[in-house]
Amino acid sequence: METPSNMSEKLLLLPLFQGMSSADLSHAMGHTRLEFIQGQAGELLIEENERCDSLCFLMKGSLYTTSYCDDHSYSVTELMTAPDILQPECLFGLHQCYSQSFEAFTDCHLLKISKSEILKLSDAYEIFRTNLLNILTTQTQRLSRRVWHPFPSTIREKITRFLLDHCRKPAGEKRIHIKMQLLAQIIGESRLNVSQELHAMQREGLVEMSRGLLVVPTIQKLL
Repeated sequence: METPSNMSEKLLLLPLFQGMSSADLSHAMGHTRLEFIQGQAGELLIEENERCDSLCFLMKGSLYTTSYCDDHSYSVTELMTAPDILQPECLFGLHQCYSQSFEAFTDCHLLKISKSEILKLSDAYEIFRTNLLNILTTQTQRLSRRVWHPFPSTIREKITRFLLDHCRKPAGEKRIHIKMQLLAQIIGESRLNVSQELHAMQREGLVEMSRGLLVVPTIQKLL
């Protein structure tokens, strides 16, 4: 059972609550409806296209988050570790649904705060409102800069750009379920050339390949 002190310490690790005073945080906890969820390893907690009507915080444990191409011809799976927030951008805007699925990798604890409660917190605490705006605008700025990055020239650079463009964070392990032919079409290279480059990367320990699956143990090594 979490004590108020332990919960306050964990909330302060989350970007949305950083900078709040102990008094404000205690007051917020006492006047905000909080929902706690426990997930077991292997459990699907949120499915792609599920409506996002709350902010969901990963407080303890790890999740697999999977993003899909629109036609589901390929997908990218990443590991998310606590503390973190699950797609805060999906709470607002034109499409208020999760674009990723979330599966528990380990037993985990999550905290849900409804949209109405998030808006109340934003009205009551300037630092909370500022933190929320910073998270959303930072993500927007990063996405807007992608099209201005230098265009890759080599096959390896094209593969790396494809991987980075489809990752939530440029760090850690990535698992890409994709056929070799499709990857070749996407980056504008022949299947043979892509296969040769991937095998070279595998010999260097940068990737691991199996049928329809490309694993990047540490994507930072591709940079």
